[in-house]
Amino acid sequence: MKLSDFMYDLPEERIAQTPVEPRDHSRLMVLHRDTHAIEHRHFYDVIDYLNPGDVLVVNETKVIPARLYGVRSGGGVCEVLLLKQLGPKRWETLVRPGKKLKPGAEVSFGGGRLKATMVETTEIGGRIVDFACEGSFEAALDELGEMPLPPYIHERLADRDRYQTVYARQQGSAAAPTAGLHFTPELMERIRARGVEIVPVLLHVGLGTFRPVRVENIEEHHMHTEYFEVTPEAAEKINAARERGGRIVAVGTTSVRTLESAAGDDGRLLPMRGETDIFIKPGYRARMVDALITNFHLPGSTLIMLVSALYDREHILAAYGEAVKDGYRFFSFGDAMLIL
Repeated sequence: MKLSDFMYDLPEERIAQTPVEPRDHSRLMVLHRDTHAIEHRHFYDVIDYLNPGDVLVVNETKVIPARLYGVRSGGGVCEVLLLKQLGPKRWETLVRPGKKLKPGAEVSFGGGRLKATMVETTEIGGRIVDFACEGSFEAALDELGEMPLPPYIHERLADRDRYQTVYARQQGSAAAPTAGLHFTPELMERIRARGVEIVPVLLHVGLGTFRPVRVENIEEHHMHTEYFEVTPEAAEKINAARERGGRIVAVGTTSVRTLESAAGDDGRLLPMRGETDIFIKPGYRARMVDALITNFHLPGSTLIMLVSALYDREHILAAYGEAVKDGYRFFSFGDAMLIL
């Protein structure tokens, strides 16, 4: 398939710049794959579509304040975006301006509170960086770093926690698993009270979120690897639900990629940890996921290709077109979609 097959028109004013309060008051578009019907609800209504015995799978990754602004040793400001931790103080990063930050270049953050040395260039033009600081690197990052909001969000985020899910536990992501931003603790308790089990998995969101598809033939696109983990306890709960006829409802595309990466040939979820570069696109048959809660995604992104694989491209693009006309808010702080 072609990249152009996944494009759609989106006016800039439809890109959400600030989150809705309370979190669960975002709008919710419900897509029924069996009838192709579309409903318009609010996110707190998602509980109406969950049944006792279902499992809601969430990604408990936590976003780190991964964007650092510093000063080059030769003068001039620069930006370093942390993507993946490679060692105690070594990271894979994206940097700007790249021409000024070649291997050997040094950068200072916070008046020298934190320092960085460019070590080598990565295959995709990023940098391997070694950091140095007095005391804890994590403390320095928490003090100096900013939340890595996507480039299409121009408003400053007053509350850091608003770019975290309420169930975030394990630090390591360079971006939020944004479908989960709609949940409140109260809504999660109501879901549990309905007899739906909430099971966490882990995928640290990395470069794949920032890397656009640049080839017209999408078969030529290669995903960047990201760390994922399914614990034995999580696998046991999900397998038990499938055996008793419960549905597996994934919250976000990161949960889908985690589950599908750990799916065994016998249809059971395997306890597993490691790196995944799974690319889910039309033609892929999901083995572990029955339904998906997700946000609206960028035109031509691997994420819109993933949701098209779970439904089909024509109906997804038609739904996106209806969402544009009906005033839905798009992307990270935007509204949500439920595919049943």
